[in-house]
Amino acid sequence: MQNQKDSGLTIAGTTYRSRLLVGSGKYKDLEQTRLATEASGADIITVAIRRVNIGQDPNAPSLLDVVPPSRYTILPNSAGCYNAEDAVYTLQLGRELLGGHKLCKLEVLGDERTLFPNMPETLKAAKILVQDGFDVMVYCSDDPIQAKMLEDIGCVAVMPLASLIGSGMGILNPWNLSLIIEQSSVPVLVDAGVGTASDAAIAMELGCDGVLMNSAIAAAQDPVRMASAMGLAVQAGREAYLAGRMPRKFAASPSSPMSGRVVT
Repeated sequence: MQNQKDSGLTIAGTTYRSRLLVGSGKYKDLEQTRLATEASGADIITVAIRRVNIGQDPNAPSLLDVVPPSRYTILPNSAGCYNAEDAVYTLQLGRELLGGHKLCKLEVLGDERTLFPNMPETLKAAKILVQDGFDVMVYCSDDPIQAKMLEDIGCVAVMPLASLIGSGMGILNPWNLSLIIEQSSVPVLVDAGVGTASDAAIAMELGCDGVLMNSAIAAAQDPVRMASAMGLAVQAGREAYLAGRMPRKFAASPSSPMSGRVVT
């Protein structure tokens, strides 16, 4: 692991400089969205097709006016869908709006209170979308068995939650995340639950390939500054992972060894 150079985040054959992916919702206006997105340094911006205008309403301001596809990779997602049929239709609409764009984020929710993923419907939708030619990044539970099932279906990235969407509770089950990372041959990105920069750094130190967040930035008192902080945290966590942390010990170990000391 030591002395490795970070070659970037590769998803479905495309390599991205930034390992931070950001959402586009919950900002006070499109100008704040633009400023925060720029400050984050992100290359991939996820868009809820059911909630954000990217051309569905030609008479309303479009997100693409401030986050242009010429500069960013737009990642349409199926947020707000509670069954496979709705999720598939929503992502097909997103593909049409973006001129045949294959990369998407599948999200099928179980209920409105927890926004926890509905895994049976997620698996069903993933099969349909992969067969329809999509490159599917998928929001899922932190269950290693189901994460592996999604990879076997053909998803290009698995995105287990750290904690509930919008909760800001951070990583509640690092052991499950570690199991998913260990078994996966596709990128693993934490999706949901990040609250502050240290959460993002921890995810990267565990070995995650990236982090996706929205609320942690948009709901901060200063979203633009938090976006910058998150970008730095993801970089720092990745560098720490590649460097290889020192082993944990149950005894102290002095920074200055006793051998060779000057005796007075």
